[in-house]
Amino acid sequence: MNAAPVLIGYTAAVGLVAPRLMLRAAWPHQAPALAAAVWHALAVAFSIGVALSAYNLAMPTEHLHAGLVGLLHSCGLHVRAGEADPHTAHRLAVGVPAAVAIALTGSFAFHSMRARRARTVRRRALDLVGRHSPRLSATVLPYDIPAAYCLPGRRPRIVISDAAVRELSPDQLGAVLEHEQAHIAGRHHLVLASVEAFHSVFRRLPLARHAREQTALLLEMVADDRALRSHSHEVLATAMYEMAAARAPKGALAAGGHTVLIRLTRILGPRKAPHPALWGSVAAVAVAVVLLPLLVACPHGLG
Repeated sequence: MNAAPVLIGYTAAVGLVAPRLMLRAAWPHQAPALAAAVWHALAVAFSIGVALSAYNLAMPTEHLHAGLVGLLHSCGLHVRAGEADPHTAHRLAVGVPAAVAIALTGSFAFHSMRARRARTVRRRALDLVGRHSPRLSATVLPYDIPAAYCLPGRRPRIVISDAAVRELSPDQLGAVLEHEQAHIAGRHHLVLASVEAFHSVFRRLPLARHAREQTALLLEMVADDRALRSHSHEVLATAMYEMAAARAPKGALAAGGHTVLIRLTRILGPRKAPHPALWGSVAAVAVAVVLLPLLVACPHGLG
C-alpha cells in the first residue's frame, strides 16, 4: 500500500493543527524546557514527513526499511508498464528529501554564522568602550538605561550597563547575571538558530512561525527558572521591570525585551508545578510524533 496519502495528511496536521493545540495549552509555561523540546520535535516530524511524502509519491511501490537509511537503500522496486522512467523516479525520490535536508542544514549554518559574525563585531566594540568587572564576571558598558545581555558561543560574555550596576540591588544584579548565565550554559543560541533555519525553509508554515516565536519566549522562561533557584520571585521580577525597555543587539540574548510582560505575569502569578506524569506523557508524545512517519512509511521495518 502506498503510504503517501497518510504521510501527507500527517505532515499537514503537524504543520497546521499541532501549533494551534500547543498555543491553546496551559502546560507549556509550566514546563518551558519540555515545551521547547516539543516545538522542535514537531519541526523535525514535519521535515521527516515532507521528505518521506516526496519519496513515496515518486516511488509508490517502494517500502522504506531501516528508517531514513531506506531513502538511499530501498528494496523491492517493481516498475509496471506505462509508469515513468524508473531512473527519473529514483532521482526524484532521493533528490527531493536530500534537497530538504540540505536546505535545513544550509539555513542552520547560515543563521549560526551570521549571528556569530554579529557577536564578533560586538565583542570588538565592547573591548573598546567596555570594562571588565572581575566581581561581576561581566563587561560593564557605559549606558544610561539598565540593561543586560549575553554574547554566547566559544567566547561567551555577559554584558551589563553601568546604569544597571548603579540602580539594581545586589540581589537583583545577581538574578540578572544568573539569567544570562543560563542562556550561555544551555547553548540557547543554537536552539534559536535551529528554529530560525526551519522558519527560513518553511516561511509560510504556521508551525515554523509559531515555533520561532514560542521557542524564544520559552528559552527566556527557562533562564528565569534558573535564576529563581537562588533568588526570590520578587527580586527577579523587579530586576526585569527595571530592564523592560532595554533591547539586546543582534546575536545576543537579554533578560529584558518585549517578552517581559508575559514573563512577569508568569513569575508573579500563581505557580503550579507540573505533575510528574505530565513530563512523561508529553515526552512520550514528542518521541512518537517524530517516529510515527517512519513507522507509517516502513510497515515492515520492524519485521
